[in-house]
Amino acid sequence: MADIPLIAWPLLAALVVALLAVDLLVFARRHVPTLRESLLWSIAWFAIALVFGGGWWLWQGGGAGSEYFAGYLLERSLSLDNVFVFAVILSYFAVPPAAQPQVLGWGIVLALALRLVFILVGAALLDAFHATFYVFGVLLLYTAYRLARHAGSQAEPEPSSLLRRVRLPAASAAFLAVAVTDVIFAVDSIPAIFAVTREPFIVFAANAFAMLGLRALYFLLAGMRERFVYLSHGLAAVLGFIGVKMLLVDVWHVPIWLSLGVITVTLGVATLASARASDRSVVA
Repeated sequence: MADIPLIAWPLLAALVVALLAVDLLVFARRHVPTLRESLLWSIAWFAIALVFGGGWWLWQGGGAGSEYFAGYLLERSLSLDNVFVFAVILSYFAVPPAAQPQVLGWGIVLALALRLVFILVGAALLDAFHATFYVFGVLLLYTAYRLARHAGSQAEPEPSSLLRRVRLPAASAAFLAVAVTDVIFAVDSIPAIFAVTREPFIVFAANAFAMLGLRALYFLLAGMRERFVYLSHGLAAVLGFIGVKMLLVDVWHVPIWLSLGVITVTLGVATLASARASDRSVVA
């Protein structure tokens, strides 16, 4: 893959800022979005991400395009966990439905800015210290174990004791909790995507487009957690695979097509298994 042209960064920044403005100023403006509205916006954000990936593929070639799509699929899948935790946070702080879109929007803006810092620091560490690959690999294996161990658990995460003690309006406290929670999720997802690509531009682009539609996805899926009974199993398997891939970096370079295939098939199986389990529970 050729070096990323310098002009690509300002172009991406301008595009992300413009799309964030559309998301914040148009979607769910002063109202609670309906299920149909959330579905249409989710489809639109997915289509935009695909169009960007197609343009990137044509500009930089199949290798760069495949890395973007694999990274986007990974980050989008991991964002499902974010959605369900956001639902817990907004419920915990009793944020009125009409205020939830704004709280989520600004929380995501802050989290996206912090993720850019994480990505640049992570890329610098990987370039300076080869052992960082092994650290990230062990971290991902631990995360996969933790996910698999608690898969299907009904325990709900709570905001930190500090946020519960700080006397802030409910919306402000929830905003901080959303941003902090996403940074915690980034500790898992950023190392994972660095196993797919070491190019900071692709890592940030995949993260940005995965998060751009997170508000619409929230209002579409927040009340459907029980339908994704095997999601944690699928995510655990994906993170475990990527962790092993990072630990084998000096032994075998896993082709990007294989990574993309494993991620797609694993998440597809988890989704289908969840759908069948949901159907059986309805019949019962």
